[in-house]
Amino acid sequence: MKSKTASYPYLIWTTLFIVVPMAMVVFFAFTDQSGAFTLQNLSTVGRYSNVFVRSIWLGAIATAISLVLGYPLAYTIAQGTERRQNVMIMLVMLPMWMNFLLRTYAWMTLLEDNGLLNNALAAIGLGRIHMINTQGAVVLGMIYNYIPYMILPIYSVLTKIDQSIIEAAQDLGADQKRVFLRVVFPMSIPGVISGITMVFVPAVSTFIISKMLGGGGNLLIGDLIDMQFLGSAYNPNLGSAISLVLMVLILICMGIMNQFDDGENEKGGLMI
Repeated sequence: MKSKTASYPYLIWTTLFIVVPMAMVVFFAFTDQSGAFTLQNLSTVGRYSNVFVRSIWLGAIATAISLVLGYPLAYTIAQGTERRQNVMIMLVMLPMWMNFLLRTYAWMTLLEDNGLLNNALAAIGLGRIHMINTQGAVVLGMIYNYIPYMILPIYSVLTKIDQSIIEAAQDLGADQKRVFLRVVFPMSIPGVISGITMVFVPAVSTFIISKMLGGGGNLLIGDLIDMQFLGSAYNPNLGSAISLVLMVLILICMGIMNQFDDGENEKGGLMI
């Protein structure tokens, strides 16, 4: 009885902040402004297929680069002493203590035509490069803001790997490269999958980064939804339909990623 009572706050929280908002999104997606049932909103979403493709493409690029950069860093941190690990994790988390909007504003200052980076390039005679309001700037903003979400889950899994398994692989004749490829990396797959999910989902749905660093020519799904609810093209029904399609796409992507994690790597084992 006590266990059921203890779950009531969680059930209330889930209902108010997950179930009810989801139900409202579904309701508005399948109704018009008068409240009548319609499929027009979903059919209209097809007009923005290029925006969906752009969002998924840029989100995938940002996720891939975050993995390439984040995994070695997470591995390096995990190999250090406990004190060094604490310091490095604090440095990874430090930018997240700053407001998200301020961090993005800082990149605007760095990337604009007369910004710090271009001034530095001009000072050494390399010439200025147009970086702001480009897809590259959007991807860079995604990587900077979301790479901690790639590093932390990978680091968490790496630190839990039993060192006796690695020692057993070395005793069997495996060199450092083989130990990493056949033991460490397979056992860290759950962390990799979590990191990919935690970076890809917000990257696909972001709108502040694309609005501030991408300009009007790099419209993403988040910008499109923002326009329907807060912009001049006010249409919450269409905005809900776009949100619903986005949620379905994200669930599909997460389902595909989960297929690569069968749970066996969590128990560990030698693959030599």
